[in-house]
Amino acid sequence: MYNSKIIGLGKYVPDNVVTNEDLSKMMDTNDDWITERTGIKERRWVEKGSGDTTATMGVKAAKIAIERAGIDKDDIDFIIFATLSPDMYFPGPGVQVQHALDIKTVGALDVRNQCSGFVYAISVADNFIKTGMYKNILVIGSELHSFGLDKTTRGRGVSVIFGDGAGAAILTREEDMSKGILSTHLHSQGEHAEELVLIAPGMGKRWVSDILEDNDPNDQSYFPYMNGTFVFKNAVVRFSEVIMEGLMKNNLQVDDIDMLIPHQANLRIAQFIQRKFKLTDDQVFNNIQKYGNTTAASIPIALTEAWEEGKVKEGDTVVLAAFGSGFTWGSVIVKW
Repeated sequence: MYNSKIIGLGKYVPDNVVTNEDLSKMMDTNDDWITERTGIKERRWVEKGSGDTTATMGVKAAKIAIERAGIDKDDIDFIIFATLSPDMYFPGPGVQVQHALDIKTVGALDVRNQCSGFVYAISVADNFIKTGMYKNILVIGSELHSFGLDKTTRGRGVSVIFGDGAGAAILTREEDMSKGILSTHLHSQGEHAEELVLIAPGMGKRWVSDILEDNDPNDQSYFPYMNGTFVFKNAVVRFSEVIMEGLMKNNLQVDDIDMLIPHQANLRIAQFIQRKFKLTDDQVFNNIQKYGNTTAASIPIALTEAWEEGKVKEGDTVVLAAFGSGFTWGSVIVKW
């Protein structure tokens, strides 16, 4: 039996910066309105023709993580790719990464858990390693939202929030059971699935043929929908619960948290959790101000940036926590 530990991190974000002022030229909004509700000042959106896709951004982040891990690409035994925005309806981007990195014919798994996707993917990788099935696993979270957003006033409640980018981690075996990933905790509540949803294209409600047949310019089923207030109220409750679940599992106290990296959904959610747990600014890492909500990519981007800045160090107790569409949520407790 082993623990798993993170030995390499990488991130990639597109060069194109879109500020709140830029958005005010596309829709009826302004910097004050966006900042007050979300804390976001700017985000990165892929420029058409740049060559950036969900898969290629994941590959760029993965190459950095592999180099930092000090392993060869052929040492990777398995790939897990978390996203809600795959390049193709099928197959998923995991196999695209395997091909692009020219890795031998290892397995590639796609995780579709949206905002909690990276937490779910880490949990899967952790358990594969703990059982001894694999030694080195590449985990990626990558999203390209901007091509699928309603960038008019009608869609401003959602479109101002989301950004594009990718993050990656290399997990490997750790024989010291006091180090690495100590535990993971996953939950879902499908009764609220349609409070944060993208309905089309989907076999159950609106497939491509339905959209084409109706040819309705007012059809919003292929744009994201979010009941923002309802999502916020549930998020702050579930974040708190799943963080405490992880701490209690490992006989830890809130004071033992050296760094909390929450999913970057909304700065107001993170600030609420910080106040509730009485954490200092040095104990919580947020970068949503720069990148917006990158769903499955938000935690690996933030974790990578925190590590790059020296805010995650050997011996630290690090907590990752996410809540999102599904509703799904989870936490990961790591001894760095």
